[in-house]
Amino acid sequence: MTTKPVSHATTETSGVWRVITASSVGTLIEWYDFYIFGSLATILSAQFFPKDNPTAGFLSTLATFAAGFIVRPFGALVFGRLGDLVGRKYTFLLTLVLMGGSTFLIGCVPGYESIGMLAPALVLLLRLVQGLALGGEYGGAATYVAEHSPEGKRGYFTSFIQTTATLGLFVSLGVILLTRQTLGTDVFNAWGWRVPFILSAILVGVSIYIRLRMSESPIFQKIKAEGKISTNPLKESFGKKANLKMVLLALFGATAGQGVIWYTGQFYALSFIQKICNVEFAQSNYIIALALLVATPFFVIFGGLSDRIGRRNIMLAGMLLGVLTYRPIYRAMYSLADITQKTELTFRQSIETKKERVEGTDEFKTTTSAVRYYDDGTVYREIQPQPGSALTAVSKEVTLGNEAFWLMTVLVLVQVLYVTMVYGPIAAFLVELFPARIRYTSMSLPYHIGNGVFGGLTPFIATSLVETANKTGSLDSYLQGLWYPIGIAAVCLVIGALYIDKKQYKTVED
Repeated sequence: MTTKPVSHATTETSGVWRVITASSVGTLIEWYDFYIFGSLATILSAQFFPKDNPTAGFLSTLATFAAGFIVRPFGALVFGRLGDLVGRKYTFLLTLVLMGGSTFLIGCVPGYESIGMLAPALVLLLRLVQGLALGGEYGGAATYVAEHSPEGKRGYFTSFIQTTATLGLFVSLGVILLTRQTLGTDVFNAWGWRVPFILSAILVGVSIYIRLRMSESPIFQKIKAEGKISTNPLKESFGKKANLKMVLLALFGATAGQGVIWYTGQFYALSFIQKICNVEFAQSNYIIALALLVATPFFVIFGGLSDRIGRRNIMLAGMLLGVLTYRPIYRAMYSLADITQKTELTFRQSIETKKERVEGTDEFKTTTSAVRYYDDGTVYREIQPQPGSALTAVSKEVTLGNEAFWLMTVLVLVQVLYVTMVYGPIAAFLVELFPARIRYTSMSLPYHIGNGVFGGLTPFIATSLVETANKTGSLDSYLQGLWYPIGIAAVCLVIGALYIDKKQYKTVED
């Protein structure tokens, strides 16, 4: 009996899939850790900030969320340098431990009513550690996978790493919804929100085990054996004019625009639906989760397509679509939840009274809701504050009818498809810009400035613009927040079209 030999190509592909699996599991968990904070922003604002000004508390929570993004470039410098000096594997193993530990501790921090301003201060500190860790994670994972990928398929293989950011958000939403349904809304709002944070410890433990079994990147091993490792990756990356030029082009011609498209299509969309459209919490998360589920395969589709028609074409097309269609899309989203445009079934009006147990006591607080029904199935609740209640202002809640729910999901799905266009090819694009000896450092900084600063600030800046427009009585004030992502994407669109080659390919061993 003869044994059929295994081809080199088959062995190589099998090895790449093992690398992708090991890298993706860890990266997905890190994104999960990072995004449960943003997904719970509305609840966390009431837990860690004074309740007498809900809007200020929410904005402060978004600012704390954004702080984690702002420090990501510093994490890129610290861990990027480490990755180019000691290796890819151990660097992004360290970032995983830091991220997981910080997330677990956020779930343990007492609320504002227990320790006052120390609560938001501790949360901010832990968010900064999260941001630093994530700043070193992505560059390591993308570089590691790219350096195992065969020529002509880097866009395809690295696109699987790109799915982890959206899948991490998807998993975070799933855990939040499952916990909320299991414990009930009242318990979840009181303390159950801590469960998704604490559960991350188990996920991180699994990921650490997987990553410990990985071997170092063969290209890093090769340049190390040849004595070609950079002695000063920071100086070589940003002190040499030619390389600095590529760093700036990567930032202002690609990653800044990609960042605002990414965060508008997912995080600002969720914030807009919850805070401006007042859509009920669970339903708003289902809308985002369904859109992510349908769109996620397109990261791989566009990543693979970029191997054939070029990275630039696809990324710039996604930015262009965002610039042209964001305002019509968000106007349509607002209209779907706008009860002034619906026909009320006045005969169904009702008053609901609800008693809630005060946490840690046998006392109850009462809330009263005026409930209205509309002919398209929409239900509107206006919850009035009562004496002794934790609620200090009228709370509005819209539960969309079936048709409006699916239309809202489609509108978010369109935005997430833009995300897949700009994000699917970006890892391969960045890897191909820089030589192996300084790749981790060089690609990490523009990526994390583009995503962490320009992109991560999107929910906070956009929401602030809407609040300012509301105070000044601007026309279509709810749309004013979109000028920020539209402006950044437009600038990157022009620079990218003028200065990025249509096909940006080079061997990763350069």
